[in-house]
Amino acid sequence: MLTLDLTNQPRWHDLAPGVRVQLRPLTTALMVATRSDPGVETVPEDASDEERGVAFAKALARRAVLAWEGIGDAVGNPIDPSPDAVDALLDIWPIFEAFQLTYVSKGLLLEQEKNVSALSLNGPSAGASDTAKPVRKAARTVRRG
Repeated sequence: MLTLDLTNQPRWHDLAPGVRVQLRPLTTALMVATRSDPGVETVPEDASDEERGVAFAKALARRAVLAWEGIGDAVGNPIDPSPDAVDALLDIWPIFEAFQLTYVSKGLLLEQEKNVSALSLNGPSAGASDTAKPVRKAARTVRRG
């Protein structure tokens, strides 16, 4: 069952021990805005899927991160989120993976669920087409004695 969070409030996500970020809800508007981000649109045509994925994740995080805890500068002083700081945070592999798993993958799981199977042949989702040719004659069975 798909559950709807009608409050649509930002949520805190733990990305590593002592590191958490407050993120906007992953909405259609946020995803569409991210697709048209200059950092995403300027990825070269010959870029790998991985390079495109990193560019998209960073653009999404720049839009989604509202606040964070446990993140500081080189000296250890706490810093506020900024586009450069968000990019630097996602350059840390375990943080990138945690962001993808705790935030991005939830939206993508819904996208994958709708591609699981073809439409039912009967009922309200009728529409799948037959793929096998009809049989011309009934098969004969052989009796064993």
